[in-house]
Amino acid sequence: MHSISVPVLVATSFVAGVFRMWGTFECNSTIQLWITPKRDLSIFFCYINLMVQGMLNFTGLTAIYTAYLSKWEYMHWVVIGLLGLMMLTTVIIFRTYRAMKKLPLYGVDWLGAFIWALTILCIIFVCVYGEYYDWYNSEYIRMATIAIVALLATNLWRASTIRHPFISLKTWTFKMVYVTAFVYLLVFILLSPTHVLEHLYMEQILGYDALNLVSLNWISILGIVTASFFMYRTFALKKWSFKSVTVIAFVAIVGYLMIFYFIIDYNLPKEALMLPIFLRSFGYVVLAICFLTALTRVPFQFFWQALTIQAFVDACFGEFFGAAILGRALKYVMAKNVMLLSANLDHVNVLANQMSQSELYGALQQQALLVSMKELYGWLVILGIFCLLAFMLKESSLRPKFTIHPKFRTIRRYIKHELREKIN
Repeated sequence: MHSISVPVLVATSFVAGVFRMWGTFECNSTIQLWITPKRDLSIFFCYINLMVQGMLNFTGLTAIYTAYLSKWEYMHWVVIGLLGLMMLTTVIIFRTYRAMKKLPLYGVDWLGAFIWALTILCIIFVCVYGEYYDWYNSEYIRMATIAIVALLATNLWRASTIRHPFISLKTWTFKMVYVTAFVYLLVFILLSPTHVLEHLYMEQILGYDALNLVSLNWISILGIVTASFFMYRTFALKKWSFKSVTVIAFVAIVGYLMIFYFIIDYNLPKEALMLPIFLRSFGYVVLAICFLTALTRVPFQFFWQALTIQAFVDACFGEFFGAAILGRALKYVMAKNVMLLSANLDHVNVLANQMSQSELYGALQQQALLVSMKELYGWLVILGIFCLLAFMLKESSLRPKFTIHPKFRTIRRYIKHELREKIN
């Protein structure tokens, strides 16, 4: 059964993957006016993040519970059945209606799309396999990095020479595009313990099995639902500012890191993990809804290109980028702590003499891992607080005005004074 289900799963996933984003866009666009008759995208993005992030967590729950309640090979058939049901439901429920003739896709920069895809794949390759190949000591990582630079330069050059590039150079000039991309990278660095430290801590220190690990997805789902409802009531309906909700999101993320820094221990109860995981999911979803809505300030001609750039960071390589940085930092911090902790493990140490060499080495590695995690959480807390203070200082009226340009108030007063003199 296993030999049959894997090829079928791969083929089904490939077919569904080709049409997934296209189908998702078509289906959600069809019901968009049901959700928000005024086409308020701040409301629509609350719904989108609720569905996408919620279903991602339900995927893990479905896979683990299927493998736990039956054979793990049945998970393949469950996924195949769900993908097939999705495509069948789309065909049956959604009526094919066109208000105008099909427009031929002439003038689309398919080559540019292909080059951008290769660029992102190379970035993902470097982030995922960098540690495995010992980074730039490996020719594979060096070649991939050269490919990234060459492909990126090629695409930027083509964008300056052809009429309708896949991503126009003008798109990169909008503040909402490059600022959100940069902040997303910072956020993924702050949230990188999700994929690097948390699994190590829960599996190697606390000894949780897969069923206990995946049960925490329910807390993530609760955070996603709460964040979506919060943004709907405050950001979409009451029109809270982008600054306010961004600060709230960063406070939640810093709170997640700070709680882990203070509570991490050998005998931590499972209930203690619920609040930080809730804050992590809450902060990320609040920020995602805020940044998606922020792109609506970009002119419509460049909106979809700006959305593509944000998707490059958010949905493609941002998560791997943060995990690669934290994974590299963990390696250095772990080696340092092993060296420091092993300094007292000699024949003079009575406790060390009572343990076998294998037990002593295992205890040393476990203690070094716990200390390294605490140290990295501390550095991430400092980085998060620094980002939060920098953002609040930038948006505050208390910040110094290093500028040689006069204020608009001064300009208006000067113009009024000149007009009075001319009238008199």
